[in-house]
Amino acid sequence: MAINVNTVYQTVLLILNKEQRGYMTPLEFNKIGTQTQLEIFETYFESLNQQIRIPQTDTDYANRITGLDEKMSIFKEFETAVPVFNNATPPVATSVFTLPGFGVSNNTNYTQPVTSATQSFTAPAALTLTGNALTLSNSGGIYEVFQNGVLLNSTQYTLNGATLALAVTPTVGDVIIINLYAKEFYRLGALFYTNGAIATQELERVDRTELYHLLSSNLTKPTQSYPIYVYEKNQVTVAPPTITSGIMTSYIRKPISPIWNFTVGVSNQYLFNASGSYNFELHPAEQTELILKILLYAGVVIKDPQIIQVAAQQVAQENQNQQR
Repeated sequence: MAINVNTVYQTVLLILNKEQRGYMTPLEFNKIGTQTQLEIFETYFESLNQQIRIPQTDTDYANRITGLDEKMSIFKEFETAVPVFNNATPPVATSVFTLPGFGVSNNTNYTQPVTSATQSFTAPAALTLTGNALTLSNSGGIYEVFQNGVLLNSTQYTLNGATLALAVTPTVGDVIIINLYAKEFYRLGALFYTNGAIATQELERVDRTELYHLLSSNLTKPTQSYPIYVYEKNQVTVAPPTITSGIMTSYIRKPISPIWNFTVGVSNQYLFNASGSYNFELHPAEQTELILKILLYAGVVIKDPQIIQVAAQQVAQENQNQQR
């Protein structure tokens, strides 16, 4: 579920050209598209806060909270938190955990020319091809896989840990391209603890002052059956301190920046290149507002007040329609 980046760009260009208002380069479009997508994404949280206070309809497809949750579900993640190790020899895991999505690497592109049935390829991170199995040393993030310039769908490969297996073994002469997009943390959801011996427990979030008060009494001290945590400086400190593993976290990640990738043709024109592009991650219902907001920014870029005025009016009307 996504909005095709090429469809949006071509629509924006068509409107600008039809009105003879100017031109937006791919680099301008990518920057404006990133900003616009983030703006729409950030409205979800305030809209959800408002809708919670309003009685909702039980009619299918008309419940606004359900609709917002569907839009936000694209960005929901559930992953293991990584413990911070101390400086002992050997290092020992502590009850402080780093949340997923912090300190992420930049987006990475791996290109694998297939020259033999078994081979290795070294890029910014290791990528090994053995038959139809591709192994990446960096297993975090979101993948796109292209074979000879064609984007593969989820039925054409499987991802298990850091190993990506193609359904059909590539042949000599094929080119495999893997785009790896880093997940960037945006907002924390809930934390859960499990060690196999007890039922999974949800941790209670407290602040630093509450933690001190709870630890000061034997009656309120946290236990493995009733754990708590403090969230500070992009890390969580879990109590009791005997919990040094088994922490799972739900969180919202930021949308990945859209990319309209291109090659330059013989007439110096921009030609769409799908293998290096990335679609907007927003729900398809956002396509109209997305295009209107990009046109609003386009009016600023090309210094056309009429485009700014018309696009702003349309954006306001679209927002008003959604609130009714």
